[in-house]
Parts: sequence; structure tokens; C-alpha cells
Amino acid sequence: MAVLALALVLAGCGSEAGPTPKGGGEVATDPAALATKLRVYTADTCFTAPEQQAPKGCAKYVTELGGTVGMVRQQVSAKHPNLNALADALDKNVAAYRAAQCDAVEAPGNPCSATLRAIADSVRDIKQVIDTQIANG
Repeated sequence: MAVLALALVLAGCGSEAGPTPKGGGEVATDPAALATKLRVYTADTCFTAPEQQAPKGCAKYVTELGGTVGMVRQQVSAKHPNLNALADALDKNVAAYRAAQCDAVEAPGNPCSATLRAIADSVRDIKQVIDTQIANG
């Protein structure tokens, strides 16, 4: 009987609404957080050896980079206006990967490999700016 009473009490707790999420929208990213993300991305084999990867195997990497474009744009300032052009280049290269349906290409050495190289070059350029001009002063 006590077990049944406890089960009813616990079941009642489940119907209560929890705290309401506050805010919404995109959270501002500080340069150090972006630098950390870029360090992780540049350790990926899709960055270090893009021409040797099956483009299909880099789909998650490319998707994550697509989500990083907004973080890069948040760092644009009068002091770092070139980040906007670099974010545009990354966005364009991610779009090219998607448009060519590279996420379905299983063999390296095709136009998708060149697209992965262009993505890696964009990430390298962004990382250089973030590391040298923002994260370090």
C-alpha cells in the first residue's frame, strides 16, 4: 500500500511544469570559446587531410562548421572587419558541399574533395585571425 501511495505522489510531480526557459535566440560567443571550437575542428582529419577523406564521412564536420559561421560573425568589429568576408567564404564553401550532395559521395578524389579543401582553407584563415588578433589581444 505504501508503494502505491509513493507511486501516486511521484506521478503527481511529473505533471507539474518545470521552470520556463528564459531568453532565446543566439547566445553571444566570446573569442576564447570560438578559438577552442576552431582548435577542435582543426584537429579533425577532414581538416588535416581533406583530399584523403570520403566526403560522406565529413558530413557532420561540415554541418558543425555551418553552425559556426554565426559565431564568427559575432566577432566582426571595426578592428576585425575581415572576419565577415572569411565567414562569407566558409558559408559559401559549406553551401557548395551541400549543393553537390557531397554527404553521399563515398570516394575521395573528386570535386567534393576540392570543396573539403576549400572548407579547410576557410577554417584555417578564420582560426588565424581569431588566434592572433582576438584571442591574444
